[in-house]
Amino acid sequence: MITIGKLKLKNPVMVASGTFGYAREFEDFLDLKKLGAIVTKTITLKPRQGNPMPRICETASGMLNAIGLQNEGIENFINEKLPYLAKIGTSVIVSISGNNAEEFSRLAKRLDKEKSVDGIELNISCPNIQAKGLVAQCPDATYEVVEAVRKATDKTIITKLSPNVTDIVGIAKCACNAGSDAVSLVNTFLGMVIDINTEKPKLANVTGGLSGPCIKPIALRMVWEVAKNIDKPVIGMGGIMSAEDAIEFLLAGAKAVQVGTANFVEPGICEKIIKGIDKWTKKKS
Repeated sequence: MITIGKLKLKNPVMVASGTFGYAREFEDFLDLKKLGAIVTKTITLKPRQGNPMPRICETASGMLNAIGLQNEGIENFINEKLPYLAKIGTSVIVSISGNNAEEFSRLAKRLDKEKSVDGIELNISCPNIQAKGLVAQCPDATYEVVEAVRKATDKTIITKLSPNVTDIVGIAKCACNAGSDAVSLVNTFLGMVIDINTEKPKLANVTGGLSGPCIKPIALRMVWEVAKNIDKPVIGMGGIMSAEDAIEFLLAGAKAVQVGTANFVEPGICEKIIKGIDKWTKKKS
């Protein structure tokens, strides 16, 4: 049993936000109730169309995306998506994002009323919103958002951190001091790809978030740095493609992991990762 705030997870493997839809899309590929937790696609107050196409492209050992938080908004999520998630039989963590602390607070207050929501992940680190920097790049802004959400809900709060900073430990400390029960890291790295034939960027947004195996060594280092400097649980992610990858993050100090890009490559990978971790744990005990 893994404890993160008020969450009691049956195992340390979660699916990362934005890579698993709302779970129904993957029901034919694995037993959803075996997951430690499902982190939903990020939800905003109002529906978002997201960025223009093309917004995904493959890179060496990874992928670049600039989806732009496309979603149907909080009310549609609660009415249309949450009933299915509530029946799965595993923890449901809802990822939220807003343009300011007030929007984050309003989303948290709305979700606080829903018994089937077990926790809230604050996506303060998406690099594809057209704004002046990210909340996760500013210690004061991070503190303000987490503090506002902490006042709005008693549910477990996980703050998702961006790797696109100079001092990720400092940002993590701000989130924890403001009331976050845990931090998850890392979100995607900001990158770009240029098509040499068209001489234009492959993404309409020009830049996007880089994920996949290519970022794992850097993500692992950041998880290790944060885990040894805060007293709250760390959830590691970034290029986890196998049980061995996940175990590395656990050895680096993470209490749980999130699997993202691997779900696109092999939709049933999380079940294999859960079994692999269990086998390794038993072998070590």
